Amino acid sequence: MRSLSAVVLASLLFSSCAREQTSSEEPAEQRPPAQAPSAPKDGDRPVIAVFGDSLSAGFGVEPGKSFPDFLQQALDRGGYRYRVVNAGISGDTTSGGLIRLESVMALKPVIVILELGANDGLRGIPVSASRSNLEQMIVQLKGTGAQVVLAGMTLPPNYGPDYIHSFERIYTDLADKYKLPLIPFLLEGVAGTREHMQRDGLHPTVEGNRRVAENVMKVLEPLLR
Repeated sequence: MRSLSAVVLASLLFSSCAREQTSSEEPAEQRPPAQAPSAPKDGDRPVIAVFGDSLSAGFGVEPGKSFPDFLQQALDRGGYRYRVVNAGISGDTTSGGLIRLESVMALKPVIVILELGANDGLRGIPVSASRSNLEQMIVQLKGTGAQVVLAGMTLPPNYGPDYIHSFERIYTDLADKYKLPLIPFLLEGVAGTREHMQRDGLHPTVEGNRRVAENVMKVLEPLLR
C-alpha cells in the first residue's frame, strides 16, 4: 500500500467561509484543527531481512548505497509496504550466520533473503559444512513462518571446476529440497564487469549494487502482497 500524504487547507477554507459565519457559530480559531491522516510508521511495516555478508553490508561503498538500500527504494517505488532491514556483516560465514540467527529471527521478518556462503567458498571450507549450516538456518527460519529466498553464489575459476560445481549445488539442492525461491546468481550481470565491480573484483560498486537489487527484485516481487 502506498504511503498516504495529506495537504491541510485550513487557512484557505477559513478565508472563504469567514464572511458566511454567523454569531451563533463557534469561532474558527476555537475549533479543533483537522487531523491529517498519518503515514505508516516503520514499525507498522512487515520486515524483509537481508541476512548476509559484505555483499549485503555494502562493503566499500558509502552508507545508503548497499543493495538492500536500493531494494528498499524499489519497493517504495512499487508501492509495497515493507521495511528492509540490512542484517549483513562483512566477512561473515555460514557458521557465523548460525551464531547470530536468533537476532535475525527476533526481527520477526516475513521474508528473509539468505545471502551467505561466499566467504565459506573463498576460504575453502568443506561444502558439506556450508550446506549443513545453511540448511539449519533455512529450517529454523521456516519454522517461524518466514519465507526464505536463497541467494545463489559461485566462485572464481581458480578454485577448480569440481569444487565450484559442488559449491553451486548447495544452493540449487537446498532450494529444491525446501521449495525455496532461488536467485540463481546474486551477482548476475555484475561480476566480472569493471563498471559494476570494485577494484578487488569481489564487491559491487554503487551501480553494481543497484543492479544486484534488480536481480533480487525479480525473484522477490512475486512473493509480495
